[in-house]
Amino acid sequence: MHGRGKPVFSFEFFPPKSDEHVAPLLKTIAELKSALEPNFVSVTNGAGGSTRARTLQTVSRVQLELGLTAMAHLTCSGVTQDDLCNEIGNLLGQGIENILALRGDPPKGDGAFKPVAGGFAHASDLIEYLDSNYQVDIGAACYPEGHVESSNRDDDLRFTKLKVDSGALFLVTQLFFDNRDYFAFVERARNARIRVPIVPGIMPITNVAQVERFTKMCGAKIPAELAERLRSAQDDPAAVMAIGIEHAVLQCRTLLEGGAPGLHFYTLNKSFATRSVLAAVRRV
Repeated sequence: MHGRGKPVFSFEFFPPKSDEHVAPLLKTIAELKSALEPNFVSVTNGAGGSTRARTLQTVSRVQLELGLTAMAHLTCSGVTQDDLCNEIGNLLGQGIENILALRGDPPKGDGAFKPVAGGFAHASDLIEYLDSNYQVDIGAACYPEGHVESSNRDDDLRFTKLKVDSGALFLVTQLFFDNRDYFAFVERARNARIRVPIVPGIMPITNVAQVERFTKMCGAKIPAELAERLRSAQDDPAAVMAIGIEHAVLQCRTLLEGGAPGLHFYTLNKSFATRSVLAAVRRV
């Protein structure tokens, strides 16, 4: 999944909720492909692994019908090792050879993550299993501001290194809005002898309530000045989107200038904001 020296641009989508949402999602992805030519597209898995079948269907259609390299999210949530073996076989059977290996979130209302009997408890366990048994490119997640469940950032970094030592070839960060958090994390990772590419995850803000909900869930923070600008404009959707795009453009330019290996966009299954941001970044 590397760009051989050039920045790698990628987009993340969640699978359609129903059959009627399939065509609009593929249209959105096709629009982004035509306008921006991403290096790859990833497709998430719902909480508790609730969308596994649709994840497979979506990545297959993206790769086979749209001609885009696709990466499937694979989680430990609610599945045994045998289940994962079948799922990986299905992915490989559809030509999907890129996997983002994650622990996953528990089903809503379940509280703490609990592996099923015969399943994996940690992303590093899944990564080690994949690396030992399959010819696939494996990515993993990392958290510039620390994982929401980690007691401290040193432990979080130790778990990140374990993912890499287990076979992860690249890392994609959780969303963040202050580049200082990314660069500080990269420095700490390099000092810990983590040498793989660390790709920043970017989510252009388009809705104030939505971004506040996301940041609360994942433990990210919104810089005070940006938060104030968003709150002052929250009754004007167009103004909120303009502020969000402006911030993301500046964020992306600074990241690339600072040596980031690429950009991974959390699109929320919409094309306008991502297309606007990346088009502006590429004009420079």
